[in-house]
Amino acid sequence: MGRQPEHRRATAGSTLMETKWTGKALSGLTRRYEFPAAVNKPAAVRTMQSLTKAPTVLLANPRIGERLFEFKPREVRRLLVGHYEVRYEIQQSTIYVLRLWHTREDR
Repeated sequence: MGRQPEHRRATAGSTLMETKWTGKALSGLTRRYEFPAAVNKPAAVRTMQSLTKAPTVLLANPRIGERLFEFKPREVRRLLVGHYEVRYEIQQSTIYVLRLWHTREDR
């Protein structure tokens, strides 16, 4: 896959937010492409595009996802993107994409 998707944007308080993908998130992203690409490459590409673009919404609205209180005091949230769940953590001006998976997976 190569490079990590990167996104940066200033929020309302003019803080420059950025996203960073963890190794587990990148691994999940790779699996989301490799498995369906063998059968339907255009669908796999569309899935990859929607999953890599999703964090750009978080740059303007980082708290849009549902807070997962079982990770307290960390600010871990989840965002649903189609049939996929993206878990992320907000730490100051950085949004870490932690993991992602299809909602039909047993997690």
